[in-house]
Amino acid sequence: MKSSRRTFILQTAGVATALGLSRTAFADIPALSESDPTASALGYKADATKVDKAKFPKYAAGEQCANCVLYQGKPGDASGPCPIYAGKAVSSKGWCSSYSKKP
Repeated sequence: MKSSRRTFILQTAGVATALGLSRTAFADIPALSESDPTASALGYKADATKVDKAKFPKYAAGEQCANCVLYQGKPGDASGPCPIYAGKAVSSKGWCSSYSKKP
């Protein structure tokens, strides 16, 4: 029994440490620049209210990265990861033409 309990405690500590490291890793990713080639091609704006509606007629008021299905930040975060821009954090108030509303 002691061996099982000891194994459980060690495994739990390992999982808790891994979770702590993953949160830190997300906090350290650089912010996406609007001048990034991919961001520029997809019309990314860090402030969705500044989207050129003539150039991107798909945009509708209220659309933001925070309510996009691709956004991986937590509710209330100022920014978070997006798989479209690997290794970069998008603004939760941003927008790009890959926007797809969360269900």
